[in-house]
Amino acid sequence: MCGICGFTGYSLPNVLKRMSDRLFHRGPDSAGFLELDKIQMAMRRLSIVDITGGEQPMSNEDESLWIVCNGEIYNHLELRHELEKSGHSFRSDHSDVETILHLYEEYGTDWPKKVNGMFGAVIWDVRKEQLLLFRDRMGKKPLFYANTTDCLVFGSEVKALLAHPKVSADNDFSALYNYFGLKNLSAPQTAYKQIKQILPGHFLIWHSGQIILKSWWNTCFTPLDTPPSETEAAECLLSILNDAVKLRMRCDVPYGAYLSGGVDSSAVVALMSQQASSPIKTFCLGYEDESTGQFIGKREDLLYARQIAERFATEHYEYIMSANQFASGITEALYHFDEPFSGSISTMFLSKLMSRHIKVAISGDGADELFGSYLAHRLAWPVEKYLHYYDEGKTAWSMLSPEEKAALIPYNNQQQFEFIAGIADRNTSVWRSRLSVFTAQERRNLLTDEFYDNVDCIAGDYGFSASNLSAVDELNKNLEIDQREFLANHILPLSDRFTMSHSIEMRSPYLDFRYVEYANRLPGNYKINNGISKKIHKLSVSGILPPDLINRPKEGFIQPIYSWMHKQLKPLIMAELNGLPCRWFKKEMLNSLIRRFNDGDTTLNAKVWNLVCFSIWARQTGF
Repeated sequence: MCGICGFTGYSLPNVLKRMSDRLFHRGPDSAGFLELDKIQMAMRRLSIVDITGGEQPMSNEDESLWIVCNGEIYNHLELRHELEKSGHSFRSDHSDVETILHLYEEYGTDWPKKVNGMFGAVIWDVRKEQLLLFRDRMGKKPLFYANTTDCLVFGSEVKALLAHPKVSADNDFSALYNYFGLKNLSAPQTAYKQIKQILPGHFLIWHSGQIILKSWWNTCFTPLDTPPSETEAAECLLSILNDAVKLRMRCDVPYGAYLSGGVDSSAVVALMSQQASSPIKTFCLGYEDESTGQFIGKREDLLYARQIAERFATEHYEYIMSANQFASGITEALYHFDEPFSGSISTMFLSKLMSRHIKVAISGDGADELFGSYLAHRLAWPVEKYLHYYDEGKTAWSMLSPEEKAALIPYNNQQQFEFIAGIADRNTSVWRSRLSVFTAQERRNLLTDEFYDNVDCIAGDYGFSASNLSAVDELNKNLEIDQREFLANHILPLSDRFTMSHSIEMRSPYLDFRYVEYANRLPGNYKINNGISKKIHKLSVSGILPPDLINRPKEGFIQPIYSWMHKQLKPLIMAELNGLPCRWFKKEMLNSLIRRFNDGDTTLNAKVWNLVCFSIWARQTGF
C-alpha cells in the first residue's frame, strides 16, 4: 500500500519530489524515485508485504519494465508459484508487486484477470515507450491522470497532480453540479477539468501523447439460468467469504478489524477469529455529548460490538468522539478528500485510534451494496408493486386490497404509499434522482446563472451508472447502479482517503471479485424479501453469529451530525453557510435556507450539511 505519482517526459526540477511529498501520509515508511529520459515515477511506501524487498519503483530482470503500484495482490503467492513453474525468476523474497511485472510479461494487458486484489498500478514499458495505468475491478484503489499538451501526469490523489506545473486547476462545473445531488463527484470526472479518474475495471494506454481507454472487467447481474436454492447460495457465499477473509489476513505487519456491532463487520471478525492464532484487535466508534457525558446516537452499536468482542475474545478498543473533536477534524478530513464530499467522515477519526495499534484493517464494506440495505434498495420492490397497481388503475391507498397493501412492506401505510406515488417512475435512474439531496429543480433555484454558464453537460445524477444495466429485477437494478456509483464514488473513496490519512490500509473481503460475481447474479428476492434486508447474507452467517445480532436493525458508522448541527456545531454551520461564495449561489434562496435552518427546520439537515462541506472545500481551494 502506498501513494504513487509521476509523469512522462524529462525530469523537471523538484516536481517529482513535490508531487511525492503531497502523498506522504499514504506512505510514511520510505520513498522511491525513478528518473529516466522518458518517464518519472515516485512512490511513498506503507510497508505491508515483504518489508525489506518490496521497495518501488521496481523493475523486471533486464529493466525493460518498471512499475509503481498502490494496493495489494492477495493471491500473489499462488501466482508466483505458477510463474516460477513457467520459467520466471524473482528478485524479491515475496513482493506482491513484483508478481505484476511477471504477469504482464506473460499475459500482457490481460494480467489483471489473474489477480485477486486491489490496485492502482502503473507500468512503463521501455521497449514500446508506453505507459499503462490499471485500476482494480471494484475501484478500491484510486488512480487519477491528466493528459497535458506535453505529458501524461498520474497519481493516487488529486493533490499530487496539482503539484505538477502543466496540470490546470480549472474547475469542472458539470462534475460539481452532480455533487449537490449525490454528495460526491462521479468518475471519470473530478472537480478539475483536466484531471480524470481511471474507472474501476479499466486501464489506460499512453503512447506518444495519445491515450486509449479500455475495460477489462465489468459488473454482471445477468441472472443465472438455474439459480441455486437459498440454502445452496448461503453455503457458497460463506465458503467464498471465509477464503476472502483468509487471503486478506496475509501481511507482515499487525492487523485488526472494524467492529461496528452490525452483521457485516461481526461476520468478518468471527471468520478472522477462526483462522487467527492470537486474539484479533477490534475497533469501534461511539459518540458522546461532552456537556452531559451521555452517549448519543445508537449506543447499541457499542454494546453489540462489545458482545461480539467478548464472544470471540478479541483485543477490543473504543474511540468515543465528541462534537468538539468532530468539529476540529472536519477541515482535515475534507482536505484529504481533495473534492467536495458530504458523506460520513467517521472512518478518519477511528483511523486515528487504529494507527496506534495496527497498519492493516479488515472491514465489512461492500455488503450493503451487494445485498441491499439503503433506502433506495428498500424502496425497489414497493416502487415496482406501485407501478403494477397504477397500470390496473389503483392509484389511491383506499383502492388496494389488504393483500395488496401488505405486499408494499415496509411501506404499507397510506403516508408511505403517497411517498412512493410521488417518486415512482419506470426509469430507475429517474426515481433514484428524486431522492437526491438537491433535486434538479432545487439546484436550478439555488445555483446562479453564472454557475450554469460554466456547466457543459447535465446528464442526470444517475445517467451514467444506470446505462446498459445487466440486471433484470428492480432491486438488482438498484444494486448495480450503486456498485457503479455509490460504492465506487462514495464508500470506497471515503474509506481509502480517511484510512490512508493516518497510514492505515483497509481490506474488504466482501469485495473479493469471486464473492461479488456470485452474489450479483442471485435473484433480487434472495436479498430483500418481505421487508427483510440482506436476507441471503444473514442466512449465510447464521451459523457463526447469534440470532439477536443477525436480526437487529442496521446502524453503521454514521456520526450524529444532524443532532450536533442544531446544537454544539451550530456556530460552525452558520459560519460556513454564510461563507459560501455568492458568485455561485443565489443570495435570496440561500438566505431563505439559512433562516429556516436557524429556526430549527430539521428537514433541511442533509442539504445544510451538503452546503457546509462544499463551503469548506471552496475555502480550501479558493473556488
